Amino acid sequence: QVQLVESGGGLVQPGGSLRLSCAASGFTFSSYAMTWYRQAPGNQREMVASVTSGGSTNYADSVRGRFTISRDNAKNTVYLQMNSLKPEDTAVYTCSTLRRGVRYWGQGTRVTVSS
Repeated sequence: QVQLVESGGGLVQPGGSLRLSCAASGFTFSSYAMTWYRQAPGNQREMVASVTSGGSTNYADSVRGRFTISRDNAKNTVYLQMNSLKPEDTAVYTCSTLRRGVRYWGQGTRVTVSS
């Protein structure tokens, strides 16, 4: 079964950095695009960053230049390096993949940016 498990969230001060990880299993990881989403209370879920199987990346305007998505296919893991964090980055971050017409989600990891 497909499993996605995020880690690395926590409390960080504005301007700080955090690296999120998403460990994947149950499918051929290298063949699929991976995406990070986030959702804050009262807000809609939004796409943060994605990386295709070929390594192409895409970012939300709000994070471009601050966040970097990457993948390590040997480790079946996708990362989100978050720098210059702002309070508005506070949210639950979730990784996701679309496989055989079904979208799968991890449990999410909470990021709080506050002084």
